[in-house]
Amino acid sequence: MVAWSKFEHFPYIRNYRATNLLYGIPLIDLSKPESKHLIVKACEEFGFFKVINHGVPVDYIRKLESEAVKFFSMPLSEKEKAGPPTPFGYGNKQIGPNGDMGWVEYLLLTTDQERNSERFLSIFGQNPDKLRSALKDYISAVKKMACDILELMAEGLKIQPRNVFSKLLMDEESDSVFRVNHYPPCEELEGERDRNVIGFGEHTDPQIISVLRSNNTSGLQISLRDGSWISVPPDQDSFFINVGDSLQVMTNRRFQSVKHRVLANSHKSRVSMIYFGGPPLCEKIAPLPCLIEGEEKSLYKEFTWFEYKKSAYNSRLSDNRLGHFEKIAAS
Repeated sequence: MVAWSKFEHFPYIRNYRATNLLYGIPLIDLSKPESKHLIVKACEEFGFFKVINHGVPVDYIRKLESEAVKFFSMPLSEKEKAGPPTPFGYGNKQIGPNGDMGWVEYLLLTTDQERNSERFLSIFGQNPDKLRSALKDYISAVKKMACDILELMAEGLKIQPRNVFSKLLMDEESDSVFRVNHYPPCEELEGERDRNVIGFGEHTDPQIISVLRSNNTSGLQISLRDGSWISVPPDQDSFFINVGDSLQVMTNRRFQSVKHRVLANSHKSRVSMIYFGGPPLCEKIAPLPCLIEGEEKSLYKEFTWFEYKKSAYNSRLSDNRLGHFEKIAAS
């Protein structure tokens, strides 16, 4: 297990009190015909929602979580054989190359299983097949769900063809990634009522869509449009969907990417698994003309996913990454 140093070395916030959300996080049943309209509404108002009847087999979820827990329970010296992240691999406390820190350790993987094989061999000796199989099954199922949701979005927006978003994830060159985060219990927080240690600092996701699932431990928070933060009740049987920066641009800010963060828990370990659905590196990202109505203008310059990804990964977590790509209105 990781020997975690004194929490004063990590970023924290003082006197945090969660805002109570009157109606709760949007909950969408993907089996219902009205889901496409509810998805659009949730993306416009929150950039975030929870889905049930998602079609991902429970067995796939449990198997991968079990393998993830086994990995994070290994001695640090063994886990570090899969690091440092460049960008893929094992990371511990340091998030990215620009100074962000958090009470977290993680595995960042490409969704291309062949490119992950060498790292797995170094971690699991000569028998990495169990984890590799669990990853393949889980990622395949979650990717399908993400594409289904993106097609429902397109239908709700009355866009043709309905695969205008999902085809970017289905493309053989899709630059999608998969992340497993482990937030160990922060026992030093016991009795500390005036501070909350940051597990993962506030940020938006740069891709098109993110699909998150975690165990039954709290910690995730999202920021509302007024800047207040709300805690997201954990639900190990459901998935949470984030609008990413690229989708914000493609909808000309009709949908807005959600700012979110994770706070450390003093009692329980938190494990989260996130699929980040991204376009091919050469894909040009710009507002869809069909979503620009009347005298409305495009709010963003056109850019490739490679250009935005490079800019995003050279920034701090909390930076306004899209600011460099916004069109400046004539004075």
